[in-house]
Amino acid sequence: MPASWTTTIGRVAFINCDPLFTGLDPSWSVLAAPPSWLTGHVLRRDCIIAPIPAADFAEHHEELMLVPDIGIGSAGEVGSVLLFGDQPIETMKRIAVPTDSASSVALLRWLLVERGLEVDFVRMGPDLDAMLGVADGALIIGDRALDGARQRPGSVRMDLGQAWSERLGLPMVFGVFVARRDANLSDVKAAHAALVERLAAFEAGGDARAAVLERAHAHTGLDHERLDRYFGEVFNRLGEADRDGLHAFLSQVCALAKPPTWAWDEPLAREVAS
Repeated sequence: MPASWTTTIGRVAFINCDPLFTGLDPSWSVLAAPPSWLTGHVLRRDCIIAPIPAADFAEHHEELMLVPDIGIGSAGEVGSVLLFGDQPIETMKRIAVPTDSASSVALLRWLLVERGLEVDFVRMGPDLDAMLGVADGALIIGDRALDGARQRPGSVRMDLGQAWSERLGLPMVFGVFVARRDANLSDVKAAHAALVERLAAFEAGGDARAAVLERAHAHTGLDHERLDRYFGEVFNRLGEADRDGLHAFLSQVCALAKPPTWAWDEPLAREVAS
């Protein structure tokens, strides 16, 4: 466990949060882990806040609260949550899904049900070739999805962010920042402010944006042009429309019966139309 959980912020081990963490003040300790692992880290007080799958928040909503303004979302193509396969989705009988993300798996199940399709799922490690060796389709997320699309563009069968937006006309929020409900609110706000400061610098362009692109390039090998486009497909600042999309996901996909609790902002009162 980190020496001080009140100065530790969790981050996903993918590039989709780089705009929030690149150049972060070194007084903050950063705990990097796969998305689903971070849920346990927050619950165990290993870190004060962290981005976790939205579906994990639904499962643990009695213990966690949402931190406003920041997350991992898309308004159409996300580019890094992809279903691969060498045949049409309609003929797939078995799909391999990764063990490291709850939201993308829950969303895929929902999208297939919406299409009237029945598919068997097998959970396994996120290796595209291995997954397609045992199943008709493979769900891959994060940096591996970006790399898979580069290497096998003809095998991309569905961008889940785009499919969600086409179905509901709303943005899709895959990851949310959360804190424990019993966390000290001043500590949560301090961590939130540090991340928002870095995001604002990235959004302003210049050296901060260049540093994010360079870090992402070093991590993934993707060229700067593709990365620049990717950071337009995925975003980290959540507005009102994104809240609508998140609330729709939590209620329709995760069957969360009541509005989520926000750390210092009341949830939207109106219902989201399906």
